[in-house]
Amino acid sequence: MNEHVTAISKRRDETLGDALSRQGISRRAFLKYSAYLASIMALPPSAAKVMAEGLAKARRQAVIWLSFQECTGCTESLTRSFSPSLEDLIFDFISLDYHHTLQAASGEAAEAARRQSMEENKGKYIVIVDGSVPMADGGIYSMIAGQTNIDILAETVENAAAVIAVGTCAAFGGLPFANPNPTGAVPVSDLVKNKPVINIPGCPPIPEAMAGTIAHFLAFGKIPELDDLGRPRSFFGETIHDRCYRRPFYDRGMFAKSFDDEGAREGWCLYEVGCKGPVTYNACATLKWNGGVSFPIQSGHGCLGCSEPNFWDRGSFYKPLSASTAAPGKTIAAAAAAGAALGAGAAMLARSRRNAHLKKD
Repeated sequence: MNEHVTAISKRRDETLGDALSRQGISRRAFLKYSAYLASIMALPPSAAKVMAEGLAKARRQAVIWLSFQECTGCTESLTRSFSPSLEDLIFDFISLDYHHTLQAASGEAAEAARRQSMEENKGKYIVIVDGSVPMADGGIYSMIAGQTNIDILAETVENAAAVIAVGTCAAFGGLPFANPNPTGAVPVSDLVKNKPVINIPGCPPIPEAMAGTIAHFLAFGKIPELDDLGRPRSFFGETIHDRCYRRPFYDRGMFAKSFDDEGAREGWCLYEVGCKGPVTYNACATLKWNGGVSFPIQSGHGCLGCSEPNFWDRGSFYKPLSASTAAPGKTIAAAAAAGAALGAGAAMLARSRRNAHLKKD
C-alpha cells in the first residue's frame, strides 16, 4: 500500500513539460498536439501556443474517478482514446489516483490512495463520475467499500476543484433513470451543488471530449465554456445534423425508407427511419470514433440521441421525430420541398438556440 501511495506522490511533482522532455517529445511535436486540441475545442489558432505553454508548466492533474450505476462503457471509451491515447492521458496529463477498473491497487490500499489524493490536493483535484446515483432505499443498490454512492460522492467532492460527469448516466440519469427508475437514480448535478459540474454526456461519451476538457482545465486553469445543460460548447455546440455528411440528402428530401432499401445503400438521409441527429448536440459527425474511422450514421444506423436528457424515454428509436412518415402517395417533388423546408427550419432552430445560449452567458 505504501509503495503505491509513494509512487503517486513522486509522479505528481513533475511538470508536464519535464515529463514530455524526459520522454524525448520535442517542443514542435507538443505544439502540434496543442494545436490539435485547440482545433477540436473550437479555439482560435492563437490559443494553441497559450495552451502549449499552460500545459508545459502544469503539474499532472490529480484525478479521482468514481463509478456508480454504469456499464463501464465510459471507461471503455476512454481506453480507446487516440488523441491523446490512454497511456498518454494517464502517464503524462493526469495522475489517475483512483479508478475501480484501471487501478492496480484494491481493497484498503485503493481507499487509502483515494483519501491521500484528497488530502494532498485539497481544492485542486478533479472528480470524474460515471454512472447515476441510486437514491431509493437509502442508496443500497450500489455500494463501494461499505459506502453508498451518495456518501462516497459527498465525501470525495467536498474539497474538489471541479466535477466532471461523464456519460449520459452521470450527466442526465441515463438508462437507470428511465421509467420506471426502480433504484431512484439521479444525475450527479442533482446532488453536487457547491462545485462546478461539467456534463459530458453520450452513451458512451467521445473520448476526445473527456481528454480535451481536462486539458483545457490544465492549460487555462478554468473550466471550458458550457451550454445551458452544463456541456462544453466546443463539443456540444452544434447538432449532429448540422455537420452530418448526409445533410444534403435531407435538404433535397431524399430519405431512406428502411435500412436495406436503395436509398440506404446510396447513403441517403436516415431521418425517416428514426435518426435523432436534428435535435442531438454532440461532435460525433466531426470527431467520429476509433481514431476518426466512423460514427453510427456513417455505419448506416440513425442517431439515437444518447447525449440528450431522457433519450431512452422519448419513444421509438426507429420512428421519425414527427412520429409519422410521409404518405405513400406523396410525389418526389413534394417530398423534396418538405425536406428542404425541414432542413432550413432545423438549421434556423439550431442557430437560434446557439445565439440564445450565447446571449444568456
